[in-house]
Parts: sequence; C-alpha cells; structure tokens
Amino acid sequence: MRIGSRGSALALAQANFVAELLGGADAGVEVVVITTSGDRGILLGDKSRWVKELEAALLAGEVDAAVHSAKDVPVELPDGFALAAVPERVDPRDALCGAASLGELPQGARIGTSSLRRTAGLRALRPDLEVVALHGNVDTRLWKLEKEGGELGLSAIVLAQAGLDRLGRRVPVGCLLDELVPAPGQGTLAVEVRAGDEATRAALAAIDDPHVGACLAAERALARALGASCNTPLGAHATLADDGAMTLRAFLGLPDGSAWLRDELTDPLGASPEALGAEVAQRLRAAGADELLAQCEARAAGNGAPPPASTPEGTRL
Repeated sequence: MRIGSRGSALALAQANFVAELLGGADAGVEVVVITTSGDRGILLGDKSRWVKELEAALLAGEVDAAVHSAKDVPVELPDGFALAAVPERVDPRDALCGAASLGELPQGARIGTSSLRRTAGLRALRPDLEVVALHGNVDTRLWKLEKEGGELGLSAIVLAQAGLDRLGRRVPVGCLLDELVPAPGQGTLAVEVRAGDEATRAALAAIDDPHVGACLAAERALARALGASCNTPLGAHATLADDGAMTLRAFLGLPDGSAWLRDELTDPLGASPEALGAEVAQRLRAAGADELLAQCEARAAGNGAPPPASTPEGTRL
C-alpha cells in the first residue's frame, strides 16, 4: 500500500505511524511525499490547500491512501473520496509552554500562537493578554520562545499537545489548557481513499477506531452545520463515556475575544454523533452564532470593525 503524506516533520510522523499500524515496510507499506498548496504558501481560502494535491494523487493512482490531520480536512469531501479509517486519538488539548498556567501570566503578557481559535479563546479568558501571531513548524515556534523570547517579549506560546506527542518532543509543558476547546478533529488522523477502492478500505478497517470516528463525526457535523471556514475561531470536542453517552463541547468566538459562545450537550445514548453536532450548532445559532460567523468572515475580508477595548462579553448555553 502506498500512503500519501505532506512532507513536514509532523505529517511524516503521522503517516509513518499509520504505516507501522499496517505492518510497515515488511507488509509492503510505503509512504509517498506530496507537496501541497499549503506547503508552497498558496492561500486558497479554505482547508483544501492542505489536501487537494493528495486527493489528486489518489485519483491518479499514485497513492492508495492519504493521511491527514483530521482538523485539516474540509467537512465536505469532493465526490469520489471517502474517509476509510480514523486511528486512535492522542491528547487533543492545547499545551501552554513557558508558563505554569494562564493565571500565572502577568498582566499584559505576550503569548504566541498561530491559531485564530486559540487567539479568540485566550482573549476571551484573559482580555489583558497580548496575543502575538507566531508561525512556523513546532520546532521553529519552540525555538522562538527559547532563543528569542526576550527579543519578541514572549512569556509563553500555545501548541497542540498532539503535535508534541506525534513528534516525540519532550519539551517542558506548563499545563494543558482545559479552558480552551480543541479544534474539530484535533489529535485525530483521517485516512482518505478513493470511494470505490474496496480492497484498500478493507485493509484500513483493521486500524479504524469506531469510537474515535464517532467523536470526529460529531465534531465535523457541528462545523458543517455552522458553515465554518478557516476564518472561523471554532472549537469542537466530543468524548464518549464508558456507558456510551457522548458529550460535545463547543466554542465560537471573534478573534479579538470581544464576543463568544460556549455550549456543552450530552446525548445519553450516543446513537447519532451527526445529530448531536447538528443540535449543538442549532443551539449556537439560536444564541447568535450567525452574527459571529458573519463578523469573522467580514474581518477576514478586511471589512470588520477594529477590535473594541471593552471587556469581552460571552454566553454559555
């Protein structure tokens, strides 16, 4: 089996993890590196920049499957493709590096992140913080904190714990930020195939975790029902209890933290993850989500109002 992957260190770690689950080189599993539009810095306006070249390779028969970070996969797949396997999930929470907790950061501290969702969540929790855009791969961002923290004035940065785990980076983590709701699919891998390739789907069934897949389905259903885009600071995290009950947490906010919504809903039976995601989306819309979504898109287009200086106001449903 030929597995397509982006060429970043994290993407390769994820693809090699899947390859090993399938038996590795001894079982004839090969990882094929493919450069995506996102890797070349091309902005397409949606998440397809991270997956479309991998999908093209699938269609061309150059690879049999493609491994993605589930949070990078658009909620609507193009015709002819399917998600065939969702392996075990690693910790989906965000990690704070450089400080023991958000509460211990001094007034006005500078904190670095590359995520709109984290930016919105941090500003909602601590309006006094100065959130600084921090780009680059995991190692680059860690280096900027360690070597350039004084120059940039960074007190801390926020990274995905899943990325640290997948890369085997044993860096000091002050705490895991339970206060922030992870991105839909964070910590989860999604293996995509051609819809009609039953042989590959059958082979991948051995590494599929249906419980993780159900949680991912709920998170993606929420994002789909809201019409969320890469401009939407959206968090969605589903968990399954031992008795089968599924709980879905959600966060939607403006990037400046001036307005936000939170919700949490449990389906005691966990019978329909998609229905749970759709219901949480409906509850958010009833509380004003459409206005927040419109403002996010307007601000991304450069038409938004400047960030207000007032204390954020939010709603917990």
